[in-house]
Amino acid sequence: MIDEIEKDARERMEKSISALKSQLSKIRTGRAHPALLDGIMVPYYGADTPLKQIANVVAEDSRTLALTVFDKSATQAVEKAIMQSDLGLNPMSAGTTIRIPMPALTEERRKDLIKVVRNEAEQGRVAIRNIRRDANSDIKELLKEKEISEDESRAAEENIQSLTNDFVKKVDEMLADKEKELMEV
Repeated sequence: MIDEIEKDARERMEKSISALKSQLSKIRTGRAHPALLDGIMVPYYGADTPLKQIANVVAEDSRTLALTVFDKSATQAVEKAIMQSDLGLNPMSAGTTIRIPMPALTEERRKDLIKVVRNEAEQGRVAIRNIRRDANSDIKELLKEKEISEDESRAAEENIQSLTNDFVKKVDEMLADKEKELMEV
């Protein structure tokens, strides 16, 4: 029973880490990265469709993304969706290929992005702590129903705490890496 609670907590914490990784990859640094455009939805035949289902996105070089739109008629819609996104990008169209040069980040914009990154990391930590709280309440419930002893309960709570510490440490490492990446010129 305790093993199941710990396993569930670990799986949920891993999902929180991967969600944070996904959020951080969408935050633009000075480099071109295809994941930057993952959150963009394009109106296509009356439905909002993810950009990666309409076009192939590749990093042409460190400062340029290149999109090859599968359906030529959707090129303008893709361009418009990229311009309307809050990424501050200006796509340039050439037939079915759209090139997006990455503008250099200003010092002020870097500081704003670091605040956003820190906020995302804090949300990741909160999610992990909430999972710890849920697991501990499940353990307390087992103790209350006398399905486990107090020693087993204490040991399980210590295991959950060490698991929580490990995952919070991963969040902190991801935050440090992203901050470093943002401050590089």
